[in-house]
Amino acid sequence: MKHFLCSLAVAGLLLVGAVPEGFASSLVARVSVSKQTMTVTHRGRVLHRWRVSTARRGYVTPRGQWRPKRMHRMWHSRKYDMSPMPYSIFYHGGYAIHGTNAVSKLGRPASHGCVRLDTANAARLYALVKKIGPRNTRIVVTD
Repeated sequence: MKHFLCSLAVAGLLLVGAVPEGFASSLVARVSVSKQTMTVTHRGRVLHRWRVSTARRGYVTPRGQWRPKRMHRMWHSRKYDMSPMPYSIFYHGGYAIHGTNAVSKLGRPASHGCVRLDTANAARLYALVKKIGPRNTRIVVTD
């Protein structure tokens, strides 16, 4: 019975997008808000380390763990003047990892809450998630 209840709890967390810490994923995109970096690992091996921009003062980048919910090669923000969001990977409501041309701002907080990457790096991540699969991918945002 205990095992059954634990399985139900994990299934419920997966349905709402939260992923337990011990839950294995072969591809992990780990964002450190304090360091403004993303480390991408595949089966525990580091593939990439990139500078990112997360939320600037007055905005928030939520902390937690999620699976990608939807992906768009090109998306335009309805909330922020139809701003382009190339290679968007939405993971929590309207929050996404996506490319930006504002590369001079990478490495420091500058966004409305999304995790922004150099567009070429966003394209690399997007291709990896497509290849490995959203169900085998975990997005972790810390500190």
